[in-house]
Order: sequence, then structure tokens, then C-alpha cells
Amino acid sequence: MGWVGRLFDARDTLARMLLLDLSGLGYLVFGAQGHHAPTATQWVLALVAFGTALVCHRRPMVNLAAQAALLAVAFPLVDDTTINQVGASWALLELTMWAERPRTIWLAAGLLAAVDLTDSIGDPVRRLLSGVFGLTVEVGLPLLLGLVIRTTRELARQAEERAAAEQRRRESESRAARAGERSAIARELHDVVAHHVASMVLRVGVARHVLPDLDPRVSEVFDDVHGTGTAALNDLRRLVAVLRDPDGVRGDAALTAIEPSALPAALDAAVDRARQAGITVEADVDPAVGSLDAVRGQAVLRLTQEALTNVAKHAGTAARARLAVAVVDGAVHWEVSDDGRGSVPAAVPAGGGHGLTGMRERVEVLGGRLEAGPTGAGWRVRTVLPAGGVAEPTDSPARPPEPAAPRPRPAGPHAPEPA
Repeated sequence: MGWVGRLFDARDTLARMLLLDLSGLGYLVFGAQGHHAPTATQWVLALVAFGTALVCHRRPMVNLAAQAALLAVAFPLVDDTTINQVGASWALLELTMWAERPRTIWLAAGLLAAVDLTDSIGDPVRRLLSGVFGLTVEVGLPLLLGLVIRTTRELARQAEERAAAEQRRRESESRAARAGERSAIARELHDVVAHHVASMVLRVGVARHVLPDLDPRVSEVFDDVHGTGTAALNDLRRLVAVLRDPDGVRGDAALTAIEPSALPAALDAAVDRARQAGITVEADVDPAVGSLDAVRGQAVLRLTQEALTNVAKHAGTAARARLAVAVVDGAVHWEVSDDGRGSVPAAVPAGGGHGLTGMRERVEVLGGRLEAGPTGAGWRVRTVLPAGGVAEPTDSPARPPEPAAPRPRPAGPHAPEPA
């Protein structure tokens, strides 16, 4: 509605009535002096009209009835009825703007017109027609202005409702699209990935029982592969459950974040698994990690698992790696490095993998920045997770992660990029 809406806001009715009263008082003191001084009756009627407008500023129907009555009294008693006419016209304007039913508006306009015509009863035809024409100013103008403001306000309200409905529709479509994407991913995980993992676990389990006289070291490897595959299969099933029904599993710590007190043991387990793969791992873990919040604790665990996996994959088994996790002033300083002098690393699929990208995205969500690059003959990945730092979303599109420099091969073969 612009400035009109601000001028005729329902909360400012008292201010409008006060300004109207001051204008009327100025007219009595200065404007009427050019003709003749206001009479005592005129002053009384004006002051009553001023007080009624202030007292009844929240009750437009009562104000209109009182102002119309004062106007009917003023016609036979005073010559200059300008104050009472303006007061009645303004009361009609306020009523037109805020009346709940249109019928009330037309009844009020008819009442004011009838009162105004009482001053023309018994007058000659020419003067009577002049009085009827005067109704266009006293009744028609406030009625028209009030209807315009009322209609403009209604159109603005409808526009806001349409905008809100459109926003709800877009949000609903977005939720439906995300649900469809989650369902598609869940199907792929269940039908492809989980199927193959389950097949591998089953075959390893069969091999453990049908192959006689296994070397204890081979049996230990089989047990480890079977346990790892079973754990991976359970994680995949839980992930499929999250994708298909996020609300149904909300609040399950196993699907969202690790308990803080369990983080040191989980890090020890990740280190032990890397050692079982042949990597020599030196771990320096601050006991204070047990007091981290669940979100950052989960990030530290996942970063450690991915980084140690990358050491075995790219630097090779029998490499030497160092894990350092420290909590300084609430911030988590995390680093994994290797010497790059392991045996031949595992093959990496053409085009590289997505491990480093996932690590970077996980860190950036928590307000940190992942640094990855060569150090001497090996490779180092490190970051700092600030205290309570979850990155605020921005309106600008997210910048894609910068490509990492390819890992060198000074002392042993390295893959171009961690997967």
C-alpha cells in the first residue's frame, strides 16, 4: 500500500484524530476570525466533537453516530458548521476503512447524508440542489477514499497470501524432489552396493569353513575381512533406512553421531584396523577428545578412518603414518601424515575417487578448512575444527572444492589423489 498504508494504519488512529482536532482548533482560532469570532455554542459543539473523536478512536461506529448527532444539533444553532461537518466526514472515512461488513458502511453513509439534508428542508429548489451536490464532498469523498484504501489493503493481503502459498508449494516440491532423490540413492545402495557387499561377506564366511588346515595368519585375515564386511553391511543398511525415512530414525546416535565418551575407543579401533592392514601407525590422541560434542567427534572419527585408508591405498602397506589429535582452547587440531615408503599401493579406479572431496566438505560444514598436500616423501592431511563452528549458509552458491595437487612419487608409487 505504500505511503497510503502507513498513513491510514489502524494502529495510528489516535494520532490521526489528534491531528484532526489540532487542525480544527487552528481553524477556530485563526481561520474563522476573518468572518466573525466563533460563538460560545460553536466552541462547545467543537470541543465535544474533538473529545468524542479522541475517546472513540477505536470505535468508528460510535464516533460516527456521535459526530452525526452533533452535526444535526449544529445546523439550527450555529452559522458555521465546518468543524462538525469535517468531523462527521472523517468519522465516515474511518468507518469505511475498518468496518467488518459492507452493509455497515452503506448504512453509515445513508445516515450522514440524511443528517446533512436536514439543513436543506424547506429551502428553495436551487438551494436544495446545491445541498444535494454538497453531499459529494461531505459523504461521497470520504466514502470513495475509504473504499479505495480498503480495497488496496485487501489486495495487498491477498498478494501476501498468494506469495506464502507459492512459497509453501515450492518448499513442498523441493521436499518431494529430495525424497525422490533419497529413494533413488537408497535403491542403488540396496540393490547394487549392499548386494555385492553381502555376497562378499557370504563368500568369505563360506571360505572360512570349507578350507581346511588354514594358516593362522590367513584365518586371521579371513576373520578380519568377514568382520569388516559385516560392519560395512550393517552401516549400509542403516544408511538406507536414513535415506528412506529420515524422520523415523531421527535421534538414533548410531545413525547420526558417535557418543563423545566413545570417541577415544573408536579412534583406537580405527588405528588398530590400519595396523592390521600393515601400516605402522603412531597415534598421539589428546584424552580431551572424549569431551567433544557429538558432531565434531563424528567428523574426527570419519576423517581419521578415511585418511588412514588413503595411506594404505596410496602410500602402500608397510608405510609409516602418524595420527595427531589435540584439543586447544576448544578447537580440534587434527592431522594424519605418512612417509610414503610403503609397498606397492592398491590400484585406484580411473578418474580418482571422492574421499578427499568428502573430507573437505565435512570440514567446511563445521567451519574449518582442510589442507592436503605433499610433505617430503609422503603426504599430509590436516585441519582445525573451531569450537562450536557450524558454517552459516550463504545466499551465494557454494564454491566447488579446489582440486588437490597430485601426490608425488619420490620414494614409492602414489596415486594422483586420495580416493
